Amino acid sequence: MLRLARYNRWAFQVKYPTKAPSLLFSFSTSAAESAPPIRVGLTESSGRGVFASRRIGTGDLIHTAQPIISHPSLSSLYTVCYFCLQKLPINSGVLQNVSFCSKRCEEKSKGLKYPLLVKRLACQVISGVVTPDVLDILQPEILTSEKVSLMKKDFALLRRNLEDSSIESDQMAFVTEGWYTAVLARIRINAFRIEYPGGSYEDLLSLAAASVEAEAAVGNAVYMLPSLYNHDCDPNANIFWTENVDAQIKARRDIEQGEELRICYIDASMDYEARQNILYEGFGFRCNCLRCESKD
Repeated sequence: MLRLARYNRWAFQVKYPTKAPSLLFSFSTSAAESAPPIRVGLTESSGRGVFASRRIGTGDLIHTAQPIISHPSLSSLYTVCYFCLQKLPINSGVLQNVSFCSKRCEEKSKGLKYPLLVKRLACQVISGVVTPDVLDILQPEILTSEKVSLMKKDFALLRRNLEDSSIESDQMAFVTEGWYTAVLARIRINAFRIEYPGGSYEDLLSLAAASVEAEAAVGNAVYMLPSLYNHDCDPNANIFWTENVDAQIKARRDIEQGEELRICYIDASMDYEARQNILYEGFGFRCNCLRCESKD
């Protein structure tokens, strides 16, 4: 379908606000943990963004994030945990059935069996794990009539799958065409491709936001806070995975209080023309970050 997920949030202009950003909401943790040094506010040109609430040093772990929803790619279906995407032992002996790395993951899976994130989300809603509007806060893709038509075909397939599973009609009353297209429009531009869990930090400097259908990765996941980070071809933060689907955000350099935190959506090692083409074709915007302005 698409090589990369479409991204239609806002045009990007990498210039930090000259005045303090409007605070949308902040994050806190339990008393036993220190609060992450970030806040979410409005940028001058890119809509919502994530800002440092205090100075952050190079290499500091800014925060971790568990996914709202995740799913292994079909190529990794029998080699990683069906819930957390952690690699399974080579001698696990799993050939025909999905498996879990622990009883905890098996219990939390709630019988989720659909191969696409939107179908897994529907199962989570039916199981009472999340509400139907859990993704509403995320920015959706602007859909063309052609894309909506294609989505309607997938919606019909989902309805048949649910009906064939003998799920009560009142349990899946929320599964309408409107709900399906709205959820998929958000998943398509907010899903992260989980690359090489267990790799080193240096091996995972670049980030690609992938379409749900991407099979080159271990899996895909949608997060709340990481989805609010804006793009920069010379980012000051990186997102990476070490063991499972839980994401970690680390600072690439010193970040001052009030500075916006940005990650790179693509392979930052590509040249200017390649980056611009992929960002435009795959995400729907031309990047105007400082690196791109210099055509580096």
